[in-house]
Amino acid sequence: MIPISTVRIDEEIEAGVLAVLRSGMIAQGPRVAELEAMFAEISRVKHAIAVNNGTTALVAVLKMLNVPRGSTVITSPFTFVATLNAAVEAGFKVRFADIDEQSFNITSETIAAVDTSGVSTVMPVHLYGQCADMTSIATQAKENGWEIVEDAAQAHGAMHRGAPAGSFGAGCFSFYATKNITTGEGGVITTNDDALADRLRIYRNQGMRQRYQYEMAGTNYRMTDVQAAIGIPQLRRIDAINAARQKNADTLNQLLSDVTEIVTPIASPGNSHVWHQYTIRVLESSSRSRDEVIEFLTEKGVGCGIYYPYLAHDYECFRGNPNIEPTATPIASRIVKEVISLPVHQYLSENDLHAIASAVRKAVR
Repeated sequence: MIPISTVRIDEEIEAGVLAVLRSGMIAQGPRVAELEAMFAEISRVKHAIAVNNGTTALVAVLKMLNVPRGSTVITSPFTFVATLNAAVEAGFKVRFADIDEQSFNITSETIAAVDTSGVSTVMPVHLYGQCADMTSIATQAKENGWEIVEDAAQAHGAMHRGAPAGSFGAGCFSFYATKNITTGEGGVITTNDDALADRLRIYRNQGMRQRYQYEMAGTNYRMTDVQAAIGIPQLRRIDAINAARQKNADTLNQLLSDVTEIVTPIASPGNSHVWHQYTIRVLESSSRSRDEVIEFLTEKGVGCGIYYPYLAHDYECFRGNPNIEPTATPIASRIVKEVISLPVHQYLSENDLHAIASAVRKAVR
């Protein structure tokens, strides 16, 4: 089986973790500070605040923004449910903008098509490793007085018109096990806002500025030095990791360029895509349905998955929630029935890539 994702822990990571364990300082400490400094440099921002996962990164930012409680956030319906969960937990009303069918991201145009009354915040999702059109969205947000929270959980090192993901507003990244950069569980928040960064550091640490000096009702969102030690060697190699994924995506696009039964993914103009997922769309002209294609690929030893099988607000647990508006999003509603993600990770061989492409070709013809 060619896995859709692979986690490999090398000797450098093992040595770093062992050093932390032997130091006796295994909670938040110097390794977390080192990871924060590295990620701030990668993202070209003043501050990076490490937390225990990508969901709490979103929750913390949304709670620490200076916006009215109960105001509305506009986001994407085509995302992992953590995006919606975080907004609900932070006390926001949620409204959805439709997506662009090539980038899978919301745009300034789809945002403008939504009722913007009561909106304080826009939360674009840089899906699959590609930034939304943040130049236009940032201009739109400034004109309307909105805060920007980037759900960049899948976009470590991604760029938009020369600026990194997480540098347009408050960026929220995940280090979950399957991400391009992993600490097992973990996350980080990026920002150039000194006051927001200060509030976030206090909030993640039980509301303490110093030991027993409480300044707010906080929580424990801290990362451990063990987690940081896993991530630091990967951050040193982030350019190579992303370049390998980009090369694999280019190869798959070339090998599948004549397969008209699918739509292959692209990097939008001005974007540097880091390919957390390589996601094709299966069209009606395919000889097999989307679900049948998945069965065929699995039988042929090609790992694949649907990210995501439903729009975030379509789950039963969210229906009837007065704070969630299931806005009509016709493009997202169609795309969610077409997508399949294929392996694109940095450990694939040339033979793997040819096997994946061959299986896809046979599946849809």
